[in-house]
Amino acid sequence: MSKPLKQIHLAAHFPGVNNTTVWSDPAAGSHIEFSSFAHFARTAERAKFDFLFLAEGLRLREQGGKIYDLDVVGRPDTFTVLAALAAVTDRLGLTGTINSTFNEPYEVARQFASLDHLSGGRSAWNVVTSWDAFTGENFRRGGFLPQEERYSRAKEFLATAHELFDSWRGDEILADQATGAFLRNARAGAFTHRGQHFDIEGRFNVPRSPQGRPVIFQAGDSDEGREFAAADADAIFSRYSTLKEGQAFYTDVKSRLAKYGRRPEELLILPAATFVLGDTDEEAAELAHEVRRQQVSGATAIKHLEFVWNRDLSAYDPDGPLPDVDPVVAEEHISRGRAQVRMYRDPVAIAREWRQLAEANKWSIRDLVIHTGNRQTFIGSPATVARTINEFVQADASDGFILVPHITPGGLDPFADQVVPLLQEQGVFRADYEGTTLRDHLGLAHPDAGRRSGAPAERAERAAS
Repeated sequence: MSKPLKQIHLAAHFPGVNNTTVWSDPAAGSHIEFSSFAHFARTAERAKFDFLFLAEGLRLREQGGKIYDLDVVGRPDTFTVLAALAAVTDRLGLTGTINSTFNEPYEVARQFASLDHLSGGRSAWNVVTSWDAFTGENFRRGGFLPQEERYSRAKEFLATAHELFDSWRGDEILADQATGAFLRNARAGAFTHRGQHFDIEGRFNVPRSPQGRPVIFQAGDSDEGREFAAADADAIFSRYSTLKEGQAFYTDVKSRLAKYGRRPEELLILPAATFVLGDTDEEAAELAHEVRRQQVSGATAIKHLEFVWNRDLSAYDPDGPLPDVDPVVAEEHISRGRAQVRMYRDPVAIAREWRQLAEANKWSIRDLVIHTGNRQTFIGSPATVARTINEFVQADASDGFILVPHITPGGLDPFADQVVPLLQEQGVFRADYEGTTLRDHLGLAHPDAGRRSGAPAERAERAAS
């Protein structure tokens, strides 16, 4: 007997200005005006996507002490944008990245509970930690926490936020106009938390929201990040774009759930995915090549090479050969605020490998960056892309994808108009929303339903331990 077809989850990421988007394309619009966010969200909702996702940039990244064309625009405040989008959408989930290193549980819990009320139960929180002191310079706390303590703080942060959400059961508001009684329980919202990172006591002033708690996302790929997701997240982002790598990540993360009393379907795995569509596969391949050349200008190629070489390479010709000097291995790095630098743990070995690749393929610096950098995940006709996405999901390489178009705000429109109808015809994607909350869209139980092992307070206590 063949197993039933899995339903695909789709979401949309508004990427802002980075090496994925092509801000210089004539079709590109503003990355900060609300009209761009509204267009993008309405397209995602028209296509019946689960949610829209916003990343967070707390500091503009620098290279050699300067910002450059890929990073000249920061991210508007997440809560402000999502609250505004709640007013122009009806069903689309609203997911925001909020840092647990530089915020406080009461403030964040209050903001997400408010967003959940304003949106009718569509809020989600991507819980992240900060990894560098450079970003921390914008905050009093700075970047003093090593990785293990950042995750310890994040776990307690989330557990504390859960205690705040759960300080209201949901039945306290009586609002009896005849008697003038507003609350059934005058202790509503009372909380006390004593822990390593937080010592707070008081009253949470936002009543229980439609979802009880926001949907929780996690984005870390380290062992600590995977464990954090297995214990408490509802969804985890993945950076693996090939079938084999996706299946390995999927199996590893899902296998961690049982020790937390959770079932595999209680954690969704959603890789980010870029795409290029064409009338034919051949046309799409040509377009993808042009997109990559737009994404990697000569100046950008040099900047990317500096990530590895950790030295000023501005004198080199991007259309010429790679430097014959070795990278500078030092604690201080020429690029600040970019997570990519952590990928190159042995820069000398990477440089040697890249020189060999460039020599074998007769690649210039720009050619090398184009071929070794992030490339489009799905390239082809709408039929090819729809088929490939479905193959990944049915083969347990993911539960769906978070789509990142290279043009904003209109880059999602072709996918919505051409690929989504094909997935609907195959019976693997919804024709319409069946519920009103993001938990409904994702097939997740309400926290009050008692589906997960342990009561909410017990889960919070476990997460903090």
